[in-house]
Amino acid sequence: MDSSPNNCINCEEMDLSSGNASLVLADPVAINQSRLGFHLSVFTRLIPKKKGGKVDDVRSNGWLDAMQSSSPPRKRVVKDVASDDSDLVYFSWKLKYPSALKSFDHIINCAHNKKIVIFLDYDGTLSPIVDDPNRAFMSFDMRSAVKSVAKYFPTAIISGRSCDKVYELVGLTELFYAGSHGIDIMFPAKDTMSINHTNYIQSIDKQGKDVNLFQPAREFIPMINEVFRTLVEVTKDIRGALVENHKFCTSVHYRNVDEKNWPIIAQRVYDVLKDYPRLRLTHGRKVLEVRPVIDWDKGKAVKFLLQSLGLSNSDDVLPIYIGDDRTDEDAFTVLREGKHGYGILVSSVPKESKALLSLRDTLEVKDFLKSLVSWKEQMIK
Repeated sequence: MDSSPNNCINCEEMDLSSGNASLVLADPVAINQSRLGFHLSVFTRLIPKKKGGKVDDVRSNGWLDAMQSSSPPRKRVVKDVASDDSDLVYFSWKLKYPSALKSFDHIINCAHNKKIVIFLDYDGTLSPIVDDPNRAFMSFDMRSAVKSVAKYFPTAIISGRSCDKVYELVGLTELFYAGSHGIDIMFPAKDTMSINHTNYIQSIDKQGKDVNLFQPAREFIPMINEVFRTLVEVTKDIRGALVENHKFCTSVHYRNVDEKNWPIIAQRVYDVLKDYPRLRLTHGRKVLEVRPVIDWDKGKAVKFLLQSLGLSNSDDVLPIYIGDDRTDEDAFTVLREGKHGYGILVSSVPKESKALLSLRDTLEVKDFLKSLVSWKEQMIK
């Protein structure tokens, strides 16, 4: 890659033909531009209810295909040695999505006279993917790396988990947190620009510090709670199924469900959602996620946080977003289409993405964050 700071990112020369859009019950509302880039008063729209379905509904509407494609199998290993074919495919994929570690000097050249802002997913990025989501803990070294990064750069974690849960798992007060895929945002009040916005809520975090909350889907909380209780009831006889309430969205995990039962769990979720036209379904890594039908996603959350920090001028800001999930593609798309910043996909298997670079796993994420800190410390000596 060209290391010239004047030729940092040229998205026009890259393949934009990814077909990685999440499958949903309805398309999100079109973006309404305003001074902030969107009208926050226009978030929801009703969708006509569909008629009662048959057993094969989830096959005909593509849900099962989406469940398969969003849940790639782990790399097969024979006698502790990966197959030559798999290595060749991965090597070819890395030509399209180069290592962010090997491209580090290029990234730093692009950061010349710019303010770096860091955005991180949690599961699969800061913590390994585990069978029990409640045991997805960061390592001590990873927490130290994130804390050090936040000392030098504005840092936000944007997760599908509830804001309270990801805050509990990370435990760092100096970060910005966006839960439920960016619908539930919490950030220190002192760090935000004065923006006249009716959706801000002043609050106090668990440490007694003043924070601002941005929750454009508050009206959906009773509905999400109701759907959560229903999904718990209808999936309780499916071994391995786990339903979580993330306040503004509900997740149905099928990681520990026998694959032959995937059609059953999908059909039951489908049957429940038929009665909730203002909710939609998206697919994550072995998880079905029920979310409000509003024009908001992780990409919008990135824009909002940059604007709230007074850093929306792309000429002097370099956002870096690191994530592993399909929901992170919205953020990758924002950075790619804006032709500034870096989307970095965390993946050990080849898959199409709107990201520009890649990291193999959480260990490489940690190394990348440490590299940023080391570079910054050298700069200020």
